Order: sequence, then structure tokens, then C-alpha cells
Amino acid sequence: MATVEETAYPRLLPEPRPRELNDHYIPSDDEKAWAKKSANSATKRVALLVLLKCAQRLGFFPRLKDVPRPYLDHVTLASDFKRPLTGDEIRMADDGGVRHRNLNLLRKRLDIRPLDDEDWMIERAATAALTQHHLTDIINVLLEELIHYQYELPGFTTLERMARRAREKVETLHYGSLADPLSSQLRKKIDALFETAGSSTSAWNALKQEPKRPTNNAVRDYLDHVRQVQQLSVGLPAVADIPVSKLKHYRVLARAQNATEMLELVPRKRYALAVIFIRSCHARALDDAADLYIRLHDRLRSSAERRLRQYQIERAKAIDLLVERFHGTLKAYQTDASAVKRLQAIENSIGSDAAMLLELCEEHLAFSGSNYLPFMLNRYPGFRSLFLNCLEVIKPKSTNENQGMEKLIEALHRLRHSRIEHVSLSELGLNAKADLGWMSNAWRQLVFDDGTGLPSTGDIVHRKAFELSVISRIREDLGNGDLFIQSGEKYDDYREQLADMDTVENELPEYGEMAGIDVDAVEAVARLRTELAELATEVDKRFKHNTHASIVDGNLSLRNLKKTMQPAAAEKLDMMIRDRLLPVSILDVLIDVERWLNLHRHFKHLAGTDTRIEDLPKRFVTSLFCYGCNLGAVQTSRSVKGISRRQISWLNLKYVTEESLDKATVEVTNAFAKYDLPEYWGSGKTASADGMKWDLYEQNAVSEYHIRYGGYGGIGYYHVSDRYIAFFSRFFPCGAYEGVYLLDAMVENESDLKPDTIHGDTHAQNLAIFGISHLLGIRLMPRIRGIKKLNFYRPSAGAKYKHIDDLFTGTINWKLIQAHYKEMLRVAVSIKLGKITASTILRRFGNKNQSRLAMAFRELGKVIRTKFLLRFIDNPDFRKLISAATNKSEAFNNFIQWVFFGSEGIIQENVAHEQRKMIKYSHLVANMICLYNVQHMTRVIRELRAEGVEVTADMVGFLSPYRTWHINRFGDYVVDYDRPWDPMDWTLKVFD
Repeated sequence: MATVEETAYPRLLPEPRPRELNDHYIPSDDEKAWAKKSANSATKRVALLVLLKCAQRLGFFPRLKDVPRPYLDHVTLASDFKRPLTGDEIRMADDGGVRHRNLNLLRKRLDIRPLDDEDWMIERAATAALTQHHLTDIINVLLEELIHYQYELPGFTTLERMARRAREKVETLHYGSLADPLSSQLRKKIDALFETAGSSTSAWNALKQEPKRPTNNAVRDYLDHVRQVQQLSVGLPAVADIPVSKLKHYRVLARAQNATEMLELVPRKRYALAVIFIRSCHARALDDAADLYIRLHDRLRSSAERRLRQYQIERAKAIDLLVERFHGTLKAYQTDASAVKRLQAIENSIGSDAAMLLELCEEHLAFSGSNYLPFMLNRYPGFRSLFLNCLEVIKPKSTNENQGMEKLIEALHRLRHSRIEHVSLSELGLNAKADLGWMSNAWRQLVFDDGTGLPSTGDIVHRKAFELSVISRIREDLGNGDLFIQSGEKYDDYREQLADMDTVENELPEYGEMAGIDVDAVEAVARLRTELAELATEVDKRFKHNTHASIVDGNLSLRNLKKTMQPAAAEKLDMMIRDRLLPVSILDVLIDVERWLNLHRHFKHLAGTDTRIEDLPKRFVTSLFCYGCNLGAVQTSRSVKGISRRQISWLNLKYVTEESLDKATVEVTNAFAKYDLPEYWGSGKTASADGMKWDLYEQNAVSEYHIRYGGYGGIGYYHVSDRYIAFFSRFFPCGAYEGVYLLDAMVENESDLKPDTIHGDTHAQNLAIFGISHLLGIRLMPRIRGIKKLNFYRPSAGAKYKHIDDLFTGTINWKLIQAHYKEMLRVAVSIKLGKITASTILRRFGNKNQSRLAMAFRELGKVIRTKFLLRFIDNPDFRKLISAATNKSEAFNNFIQWVFFGSEGIIQENVAHEQRKMIKYSHLVANMICLYNVQHMTRVIRELRAEGVEVTADMVGFLSPYRTWHINRFGDYVVDYDRPWDPMDWTLKVFD
């Protein structure tokens, strides 16, 4: 049963705070005059005013006997009534006739109406239950609806009953739609998953298997697992009719159940959850197989690149020999002698090594231009069967009208059992010109080699080279979206997720106003062209006076900016705050913030059943400490008395999801944003994003060797407000391009901090990111590195500039932007509507994607990035702003490393969804510490000012909530809810 405390249902506290009474429970003169006109006695007037003030806060009319005495007495005295109401007077006011008259007067005064249409509420509850699962969430939706339509709130038990019935009705519908169509044969197949006879584990638990580090044996084992999941999914009903949010919840619920718990469920629910989970495992397994394919290819390519570098070092002497002989040959050729003598001189220079020198030349030419492909071909046989097995499992399809890649994939399968060196394209149903036009020259040199040493006829190809070239092309097309995987999720056809054009047309007027862009293609192009031309002209005029940038020999040079040093006064204030903050255990910090916000209410049993844990707040804090600080369940049970490893793990499994952690983080972020102190650190309108490598064990799919950071691990990616608080986090493999995920947080952000400008590290320089961010109404201002390598683009071919003309290397293709502008807007609107994520699009629109839409996005990105670069070189303050913002991200990375101190910072989980939860746990803990620090920093600053210490706004601006000196991370930990604590008070001001 849901309790009123877990919902937003308004209630009167037994002991209200004086501030609440003074702010909300003192009748105004107008209200007193109205009561005097409406009631003929002093006691009736007081009763009327008590009900009026309570209804203004509650939305319903309690009986006076149920109003706690502090409220009753406060309103009574504020109504100029000299004494408290007696019990008889209260009973008289609650009498049927008197109360009925009072309610009619109050409803007219407050313009609210009783709920006389229960069917309306039942309908709203059913709608809410389609997307919400917990009773408290459904009740909160009903409360919002009632308040919006100015209905008097019914009793809490009425709302709870409606919510429960609505949820049961929706679940019955969903479970029935999946379980009822199952044949007896399919039911037997599902029942077999829960059998454990003669085995230490069940097939149900085996379904949850994830790929390990992609060694040859591990890949083969996992592909066998994928085939088994595919066989299981055959004949199962589709789940497309279930809302995404609800489907996601069912998946999490099914994953959390073991075989025994599944058998305890009623058959309809058991079969439905099994169908959902099997389909989810199938989709995830296909994506994993595609990831394995990509990682195998990238591993083969990386190995080839390393081998090429090693080869170049080893062959340095051979190259010296070739240069020496060629030098002698040139000198012999230039001798002033007859042709015969000249030829003799050349022959003397070459000597008897002509064959050897020719072989060296041909070998060198094969690897010229950093051509690592021959080395890939050398190692290909060891990977061949793995690649073909992956392709057999994922069965990629083409997203474009050209089905040529599907023909090539079919050719690979036909060659699977072939061992001959050369094959005929015509026998494979292929034509060199029509089907292999995409091949680069480097590939052609390897592929079109018939073994004769003579130019190939174009039909005979080297089989291994042909196979590897197609395999490499498939890897590219999977990455850019030209190939998709049916029934997958990560690699499905993104076009099917886009909003239809009718929806886009309806949304465009409002969307254009919200994003601040033109929705008409002609107007948009005209404005962008004018803005770029005017800005380039202005920057050109000012450039001769620019002391921070110059162009030398056609190359742009930027002077280093002078670092902003912390003033001595600010540093002194910082040290005084450090000395004044009272020492505290990190566990006590978490306890205090939990008591401030009651964060445990976000963590409910996944099954939607009532909470059966009496000490849930304590258990929640312990689990938060365990996973947020990376101690692990075993070490936490040793350090925190009275709780076992199993209890900690069970709560994490049954109560905690990524979504619940996100909700708690949003609440902490919102509480932080209410304080006055963070306003001195930033406007809240900008944010920065950066990733940091977390170490992982190697035996999982996410763990990858990161070249820049070194070691195996994954990337924790955080979006940090200019007020220092992080409002978004996610986790992905090291091999992923960080910039792909830059814009997701800006769209999905649910906190009260609403930045419209995002600063990224150098990964955000990508053209497609600039293009999409513009259409989303987001200002992209990344840190720039290697600006000499970035191109500036002219607004028109004839545009010339006196001082900065050398910077421009190309011209904008405005026709391409205009032709595809509506399609680009469709993508942007789809992202805003939540149909698709920005990362899904950016992952497919890389530089290798040559589709017209991807090229149009990059062309738009050229416009926006050129405007940004012009401002970047023109205004040093612009650069300082970016540097300061990205420095906050780096400071947060250091801070969260301090928070995540257990197990030497190595994430011990090998399961992907648990790894993602670990990142969100630590993010939540870091934000809770920031919130705690802000309140206590504010108190210390106020104390210092009261003592006469000079504190200015500029000094406060140099402070940060990333303070750790006063927090003890080590020692014995006690979950002490009886210790004294200060309540949260976000009304505290730094300067009165």
C-alpha cells in the first residue's frame, strides 16, 4: 500500500516550522472582511478562515478536528480571536449543516469544484498507468491533473484505490497480449528456462550472459549464445504495442528475477516477462555481436598499424640503401659522356643487386602512404571465421536504395568454405565496376591481383583480399548507418525512429521559436549566409589590431592567454573556510543529505509492490556508500555493522535502477540550484562536458585499451554546470567517440538548471555536431586544439579579405543545405520529441558517411563552426570563457575520483548495466557532497562576515564546492541517524 508520505499529496505536519505558519497561515485583511461578511459569529468566522488557509495549501477541506493544533491556534490568533477554539466549537464547525454551508462558500471563493465525475479520474489514472509503474507515481500524476483542472482533491485512499486498479488493468492488458498468444510448445520452451535439475544454474540465468573480452574462444562461445537466443525468440509475439517506458521497466523487472522467483509468479505474468526479456536479450545479443565484429576489425587494423610502424623502423637501413643506390644512379645519369658510357656508369652504380633492389622497391611501394592493409591481410586468416560467424548472426541489411552491400555479403557467405587463392567475380554474380566502385586504390592493388604479376582483367580477384575489403566496408557501414541490423537496438534502422513529416510540419512553428532558428529553408540559408559574411568582414577589419592572433606565412598563430590567478584575499578566504568546516565522516554527509531530501523514496521495489523494508533510509544510505564509493558489498558489510553483503546486494538488485538514480540526482541538483552561493560561480546557462577513464577488469565487453589514457577501461562522461554541479552522466566504451554523446544531456536534462551553451573538449570540433547543435538551439563552444588544421569556409567564392584571407580554404555549399534543410529539421524535431537521441544520429553521421543528408549536416556545420572560429580568434575573452568552463569539468573529474576511492578506483562489475549504475551511484554521491558543502560553506561565510571579515562577491566567485579536507573517508563507519544535524536551509544568503 502506498503511503501519503511517499507522494506529493499535501498534508499538515504535526509540528510545522514557524516560517511556514507565518508565510501561509495568516489571513489577509480582505480574507478577514470576507469571513466577517459570510459568518454571523466570531467562532464561525475563525472556523471559516482556518478552512480557507488550509485549503489554499492543501487543495481540499480537512475537518477541523484533523487540523493539528499549531495550525489551528496560529490562524485563530491571527484572526484576532483572543483564545484557542474549544473542543465543542470545533465539533460544531464540523457538524454536517455548518460544514456544508462553509464548503459552498469556500469553493466559490477559491474557484474549485468537487470531483463529481469519477470516470474522468479513472480515465486519467489509466493513461498514467501506461507509462508509470509505481502507485506513488500514478497518484502524483492524478494530483497534477486535479490541481490543473481546479478540482478539490479527494481522499488519499480514493486516489490510491484508483491508481492500483488502473495499474492492474494495464498490466493485465500487457501481460495478456504477450502470454495468451503463446502456443503450448512455446510455453514448454519457456518453462524449460527455469529448470535447474542437475545443473548449478538455470537457462534463465544463462540468458543474461554478456560478451567477455573478444578473444577467439570467447567470441565463438558468445556467438553460440546469440544463436541460442535467436532460436528462443522464434515465434514469440511482438512487443511493439507496449509503451517504451513501460517496456523498459518490464525488462529491468525480468532481469532482476532469478529462476525461482519467476516460477513464483502467476503464469500470465511469468510468460509475459519471459517474452519481453527474451526479445530484449535477442536485441542486445545482436548489438553485442555487431560490437564484437567492429572490435575484432579495429583490433586487426590496430595490430596492422603497429606492425607497419615497426616495419618502417626495421626497414630504415633498406631505405637508406635504396636512396644511396638511387643517388649514385642519378649522378651516373648526369655524367657528361656518351650514352654507352652513361649506361655503363649506371650499371656500375647498381651493381649485381638489381633484382634485390627492385624487390625492396616493390615492397616499400606496397606500404607507402602509411598503407597498413597488407599487414591486415597477413593476419586475416586467424580472424576470418569469427568475422563470417558474426555476419551470419547479425545479417546486416542496407538502409539505402543501393542493395550492393547485401550482394557482397552474400558473396562472402558463398566463399565461406572456399580455400582457392583467386576467384572470378562473375561466378559470384558481381561486376567490378558496378559492385566494387567504392574501393580505394590501396584496396584495388591488393584485390585485383590474379597472381600472374600482370595487370588484372578486372574479373579475377585475390580471394582473401576481396573478403577483407568487404569486411572492412561492412564495418564502416555499420558505424555510419548505411547497414542496419533487424531486431537490434543500437544498430537498427534509425530512419524508422524519426517522426513522420505530418508531425514535423505541426511542430515546426513552435519548434523554430523555441530553438531560435528559421524553419523555412530559403530564409534560413539567407540569414546564415548574411551572418557569416558580416562576421567575417568585421573580424577582418579588427584583425590588424588583434594582439592575440596573427597569420605568419599563411598559418594562424594564437598567443597563449595569461592565466587568471586567484587573488590572495580569495585564497585567504578559502583557507578560513577550510579551517572552519567541521570534520565529518563521508557516511554522515550522505545521511544528512538523505534526511534533507528523503531520497530513499525514489527507490521502490521493481515489482511495484509495497516496500517491506522498515529501515529503508538506512539501507539506502549504506548501499549508496557501498556502490558510490566503490567499496563493494563485502567490504561494506565488514565496515558497517549490522548489515550483510547479501542485504546490500539485494537492495541494489531489487530497488535500484539507472532511472531511480537519475531521479535522485536531479533532486539533489535542484536543491543545490536553490542556494544563493552557486550564483556567484556561474549563470547556470552554460555547461561543459568531458570524459574520464575508469579502470575495468578486462573480461567484459566494455573494457577496452585506451591509447590516450593507457590501460583497460571505459569512459565516464559528465556534463557539469558552470555552477560546478554535474547534472548528467553516462558510461560507454573507450573506443567510442566522446563527442557523439555531447548533446544528449542538453536534450534529456530534467533538472532546474537549463544551460543553452555547451563547452566540450577537442572531441566536440566535429562538423556534424556543430550542425545538429545549431538546429537544436544549442550553442556549441568547444575547446580548440590544432586550430591550424581546421578549415575556415567562405560565404561565397568571390569573398576576399584583406587580413584573414589566408585562413579560408573552401566555400559553403548553400544549395546542399537548402535542398536538405527540411530533412535536417525532421531529425532535430525527432530528437526534441524523444523519438531518437542525438548520439544515435551522430554515431551514423561521421565523416565517412557520404549520404546526402549526412553531407548536408556537415555543410551546415561548416557554417556554424566557421562563425565560432572567427569569434575564437577575434576575442580573447571568448577563449578565456571556454578555458574556464572546461577547467570545471576537469576539476569535477578529480573530485569524483576522490569520491570513488574504493578498490583503487577499479570498477569491479563485469556486467554492463551494473557498470552504468556504478557511474550513476558515484555521480549521485558527488552531488550530495556538493550540496552538503554549499550549505555549510554559506554558514561559514556568514559567520566570518558577522565577525567583521571582509568578504566580496569577487572573492566568493573563486570558491568551489569540491571540498574534501573536512571529510573523512576512512575508519569505522556507523549509520547514525540519532546524531545532531542541521536541517537544509536554501534561503541562506551569502550577502544579506
